[in-house]
Amino acid sequence: MKRLLLFLLVCGAIGAAGAWWAYRQLDQPYRGFDAPEVFVEIPQGATVAAIAERLADADVVVHPLAFRVAARVSGSERMLKAGEYRFADPATPEQVVARLARGDVYTRSVTFREGLTLWDTAEVFAAAGLGTVEEFLIEARDPARIQGIDPDARSLEGYLFPDTYQLPRSAGAKRIVDAMVANFLRAFDADLRAAAAARGLSVQEVVTIASLVEKETAHPPERSIVSAVYQNRLRINMGLQCDPTVIYALRLANRWTGNLTRENLRIDSPYNTYRYAGLPPGPIASPGRASLEAAVRPSADSYLYFVSRNDGTHVFSNTLAEHNRAVQQWQIRYFRSR
Repeated sequence: MKRLLLFLLVCGAIGAAGAWWAYRQLDQPYRGFDAPEVFVEIPQGATVAAIAERLADADVVVHPLAFRVAARVSGSERMLKAGEYRFADPATPEQVVARLARGDVYTRSVTFREGLTLWDTAEVFAAAGLGTVEEFLIEARDPARIQGIDPDARSLEGYLFPDTYQLPRSAGAKRIVDAMVANFLRAFDADLRAAAAARGLSVQEVVTIASLVEKETAHPPERSIVSAVYQNRLRINMGLQCDPTVIYALRLANRWTGNLTRENLRIDSPYNTYRYAGLPPGPIASPGRASLEAAVRPSADSYLYFVSRNDGTHVFSNTLAEHNRAVQQWQIRYFRSR
């Protein structure tokens, strides 16, 4: 009875001859489109009438009036939210109104994993159908968003936080890059900043060390040890000799072929840590929270060397003699035996 009384008020407000028919449609599921799915974009500030027309044009609702009556009866006219909505199954006008009132906009899940470079991240962005590689790189190469914490940054390399993002199809490169930088600023919280300051490390130095750790190991217990190796070397002005920095230099020069050679190790680039001591000019990838943590809290180990066991873990050594024996076992003899 209460719903009928409200309907009569609606009839008076709308004053349409088909109002009774529209009322009868409120709980009748409808699907007028033939495609497997349709998307309807609701602009910011759109009126109920304009929204109703868009939904009817897409054959989501049987008639604009049915949607307007449903919105008025439900009291949701001022609650309808902008965004893109996906429709696939039959739905009543009441259900469509409820979705718009909840703001149940369509998003897709996109994962940017740890250790991606700007180029890699741009390719994930493009593969998700969110835009082009070029559009993403234009935004990612602008360091303005992080000038406050890293005034010497040349790009946003290292500051695009790896995570899974729920993104609308209409999300452009600017919006996504903004979200990734904002996520980095949340992850690099007061605790990590205090730990960095206690070690005398700038934000850029922390993120750069973390990016090396991220590229060198995916084995969680090793992160703080790899961080210790690099910081031990930095302390005695010993070259880092980090292969991923050479690969990064080769990619910058468009010379990376997928195979690291002895000739590659001679490339003249400030990112080549075989030729130049100290940290490279900036991060070489996007580190996750665990690698940022390792950068500011390295283990207490005195190791200066490590070599891969070819299973995702490494052998760590204090002396060159120990390291050479590990190289013989885990690189030379290992690959000869295969």
